[in-house]
Amino acid sequence: MTAAPAPELLAPAGDWDCVRAAVANGADAVYFGLTKFNARLRADNFTLEDLPKIVAYLHERGVKGYVTMNTLLFPGELAEAEQFLLALDRAGTDAIIVQDLGLAALAAAAAPGLEVHASTQMTITSPEGAQIAARLGVTRVVLARELSLREMERFQHEAGSLPLEVFVHGALCVAYSGQCLTSESLGQRSANRGECAQACRLPYDLIVDGALKDLGDKRYLLSPQDLAAVAEIPQLIERGVASFKIEGRLKSPEYVAAVCQVYRKAIDASLAGRPAAPDADDRRKLELTFSRGLFSGWMHGVDHQQLVHGRHSNKRGPLAGRVAAVDARRQTVEIEWEGEPLRPGDGILFDDGGDQNAQQGGRLWQVAGGRISFERGRIDFARLAPGQAVYQTDDPRLDAALRRTFAQDAPPADRPLSFTVSGKAGTPLRLRAEAGVGGVELDSAMPLEPARTQPLDTARLRAQLGRLGGSGFTLAALENGLEGQVVLPVAELNRLRREAVAALGKAAPAPAAIRAPSAPVLQRLLPARPAPQPGPAACAVLCRSLEQLGALLEAGARTLYVDFEDIRRYKEAVSLVRETPGALVYLATPRIQKSGEQGFFKLIENAAPDGVLIRNLGALHHFRASPLRKVGDFSLNVANPLTAQLLMAPEWGLERVTASYDLNARQLADLLAACPPEWLEVVLHQHMPMFHMEHCVFAAFLSEGKDHTTCGRPCDRHQIAVRDRVGATHPVLADVGCRNTVYHGRAQSGAAFLEEFRALGARHFRLELLREDAAATRRVYESYVRLLAGDLSPATLRAQLQVADQLGVTSGTLTVLGK
Repeated sequence: MTAAPAPELLAPAGDWDCVRAAVANGADAVYFGLTKFNARLRADNFTLEDLPKIVAYLHERGVKGYVTMNTLLFPGELAEAEQFLLALDRAGTDAIIVQDLGLAALAAAAAPGLEVHASTQMTITSPEGAQIAARLGVTRVVLARELSLREMERFQHEAGSLPLEVFVHGALCVAYSGQCLTSESLGQRSANRGECAQACRLPYDLIVDGALKDLGDKRYLLSPQDLAAVAEIPQLIERGVASFKIEGRLKSPEYVAAVCQVYRKAIDASLAGRPAAPDADDRRKLELTFSRGLFSGWMHGVDHQQLVHGRHSNKRGPLAGRVAAVDARRQTVEIEWEGEPLRPGDGILFDDGGDQNAQQGGRLWQVAGGRISFERGRIDFARLAPGQAVYQTDDPRLDAALRRTFAQDAPPADRPLSFTVSGKAGTPLRLRAEAGVGGVELDSAMPLEPARTQPLDTARLRAQLGRLGGSGFTLAALENGLEGQVVLPVAELNRLRREAVAALGKAAPAPAAIRAPSAPVLQRLLPARPAPQPGPAACAVLCRSLEQLGALLEAGARTLYVDFEDIRRYKEAVSLVRETPGALVYLATPRIQKSGEQGFFKLIENAAPDGVLIRNLGALHHFRASPLRKVGDFSLNVANPLTAQLLMAPEWGLERVTASYDLNARQLADLLAACPPEWLEVVLHQHMPMFHMEHCVFAAFLSEGKDHTTCGRPCDRHQIAVRDRVGATHPVLADVGCRNTVYHGRAQSGAAFLEEFRALGARHFRLELLREDAAATRRVYESYVRLLAGDLSPATLRAQLQVADQLGVTSGTLTVLGK
């Protein structure tokens, strides 16, 4: 059996210094974005013109280069994306990292020389999802960060041989990547388009049953600590992980250098069977270069009491100590050190428990034992008090040492060299050397002689000819073709080696293979679009309670989607619908499915509905042969006709798919115009689901439990919401898997754009309810029925729904702002 290759260390790069830092400090591969189609648009990015130089630099040093194309693509961008792919292929890029299903398929067809890696934004949370990705031509899957070691283990047995990549260090998004619509909802800056505004890092109040909950100094309710899984490296290697990925959004080259050093050390130690746990210096290095607090994330399962501490969301270094006394007259502070005392020039921060943006700090002017002082006027001593925590935020000596590692370019990697030795007694020894640039043959100046002792066997030849240190070559192979027992003076062997290396060193290294240009394939991949067929509009309604379901049936709704937190009540919902002739009921799957959660799907099947609303790739795989009717939901991220066509393939059995919520009205119209409009379901009314999280706000702040087994289920007894900095309140709901969704407090309506959508052939529409009572439910449904029938104008509908939704109705993300 062939041994599995050693896992690679994959580092981020936002600029040339980051590239150099990664290479110099042990990265096996580097990933970076270009100016388009990249989920890190706020970071420094390279251009297509930079790409050949970057790839050549990396390949000369034995390092791979991956380009991120990890955004959703809109219909009008596909042609440019194809040209982008062809340029990446020609430049010798090793792989691309993609989110969009349609782009993955396009890449496999247009640029077969490129490996395609499924981004964590593809939301691969189960082996079934990985299997679907593999069918699209994906050659590696970057798993969702919310998976535990135990859950990763199942991929080895259920996902075949598809290599897995795992994030091991850096910032954690509170929401599932690819499922966060917060920046989109609050500011029309889509995270799925590289424009994340990091709303999770902002302070929020917690509203419980309509009243403000006093949480003390906990205000950053949705901001996780940073991931640090260096201690878990041996366990990840045991699980066959192919690549360890470092997060690096807007990070410095010093951060890249430090994190690569620590993880390179841990990987090498683990592979050599040595202890791989980080020491105090490693942890300090990680904390100083960037840290919001370090935690193992979800590696060991859910721990709601540690993942989000709620006290701050900005960078903190290691805890240096606490304030013991303040002498305002002498402008000094006495510190009770909890680690090694700091030195002049170090940066510190005093945590007074208040607004993190107003906390004091600066560089130390003097340190005398436990007493520190600053440049005069730097600190307001009246705001300091005994007991306040003191964090070290910077160490100039560490920064300087890290910068020295990449101050000069790392030397090119040694080129592999092969020797072939031949000859017999009485003839010269012939040495042939090859290094990928042709070869050289040399004869010894004296003949081989019969050996009385210690003949030139393979081991002696390898020991002597393999002395290549500093030559730019490394011995890759040696073939011993000597006949009989012969010998040659060591000095002559050394001369032959030196001359062969000198001759090969004058030859230019073999250029990187230039891939033959591929022909564009997009036009033949796009779906045909028949002329729209006139017909009545169909209106489905999604409800979240039996009260809403009953009100809808009474109001005449006949296509119902049911989305309950407790899916054990699905049978009750189906029974209620069955009392109304002609009514159809579709049951919604959870938005996330992990390995071992197929039981949720079986509960849906056992409830015997008419259909199922598919919300993740695992459900798509599970229900592919089911006789149930199937509709794909918005969370499958259909933003272009290629993705729509993939999901509408007969093997999946979908009747239609729901357009992504990342599309504004103009882009949604483009999608309707680019594929058969009957494929698409358009949501006309909903509270936008912003954060969808493994983090449970109920458990974290209304209990002391670490997970669902110890939290006491406050979600069964309370309704909660988070209130943002501008006073808007956003409801939080839990689902069957204890995952939370934060919904926008104001309903979004597409009523103003209905006429345009209808003209483009849209026939299937949906309304989604949240916490409406029976009266509000009927008002919402009946208003839209009249709108669809042409009996109500969008302006009148909006005015009527202001009553139904006390927080108002907006056109929200459908507003055309050209994003």
